[in-house]
Amino acid sequence: MKLFAIWSLFVLALMAWASGYQPKPGETVLVLAIEGRGNVSILLFTKEAPKTTAHIVQLAKSGFYDGQRFFRVVTTPRPFIVQFGDPNTKSKPLDDPSIGQGGTGAKIPYEDSGKPNVVGAVGLSTPPKERDAGDCQFYINLNNNRFLDGSYTVFGQVVEGMDVVRRIEVGDRVTKATILTGN
Repeated sequence: MKLFAIWSLFVLALMAWASGYQPKPGETVLVLAIEGRGNVSILLFTKEAPKTTAHIVQLAKSGFYDGQRFFRVVTTPRPFIVQFGDPNTKSKPLDDPSIGQGGTGAKIPYEDSGKPNVVGAVGLSTPPKERDAGDCQFYINLNNNRFLDGSYTVFGQVVEGMDVVRRIEVGDRVTKATILTGN
């Protein structure tokens, strides 16, 4: 048992080192390992959006996001967003009409984190005009999209790997979603 505990600490330390970004005390970071692209580290706003971040953390820890693919990438006429988090992307072709509609069934209410939709900000996707019905899908802003403020919970900010985000294409797969915490 003691050997397992030591091994577990070693694995966690290795994962933190591999991600690059080292969380400070009290910080929680979501690291997305994107196949063939690299890692994206997202600082979660746990104090400003507690319900949203708790849900995302629970899903990441359960392996929910592992193997999912980015299904929406909008870069023209100007960079806009990349979107991720539909469990249907694990098994269905990306042109299936159900892609973008999958979830866990949870309805996370809108939280005003006070954070704007700027480059690298991460927001909880919702059905159109249903800001209190967020679940597992989220987007990463490729541009300043302040017109989204007040409609979607901004619950994180890319702190490392924005160059990776800018290279994401439809179909890119997240091999592992990991939660790191600062001690």
